[in-house]
Amino acid sequence: MKKILSILVLAFAFVAQADAQKFALIDMEYILGNIPAYERANEQLSQVSKRWQAEVEAIDNEAKSLYKNYQNEAVFLSEAQKTEREEAIVAKEKEASELKKKYFGPEGELYKKRIALLEPIQDEVYNAVKGVAATKGFQLILDRSSEGAGIIFASPSIDISNEVLAKLGYSN
Repeated sequence: MKKILSILVLAFAFVAQADAQKFALIDMEYILGNIPAYERANEQLSQVSKRWQAEVEAIDNEAKSLYKNYQNEAVFLSEAQKTEREEAIVAKEKEASELKKKYFGPEGELYKKRIALLEPIQDEVYNAVKGVAATKGFQLILDRSSEGAGIIFASPSIDISNEVLAKLGYSN
């Protein structure tokens, strides 16, 4: 009998504890999609990326062209000329590779530009979410747009995305 009573008390305490916690959901994709500055920053990143990609491809195409010319003329070239052309091809390929790494590498220019453009917007959204959470007394806010969240169903009544947008000054 004591065991059953202990289990009931523990179960009641757990339910009371769970009931006391407040949580909410946001849809970060929806929020960011409604912030014009975020859309402009993404467009700017896209344009820069395309420009840099074209630059890398131009150098890569030069290397391919040098290689094709080398293949076509190889039978007519001396050993010294072959070596010189091979070195020029390798140098051009290396130049393309280094430029690609400079622009698109893990710590490349595109990464730095993305941080510079998007991080202030993301910080502003984070602070707005934090402000809404503090005002409404939420202990936990989940992002329903995250792939790893695993939220199968959520009541629209706990989605505070529009409140976050309103706090940022964007209302729907």
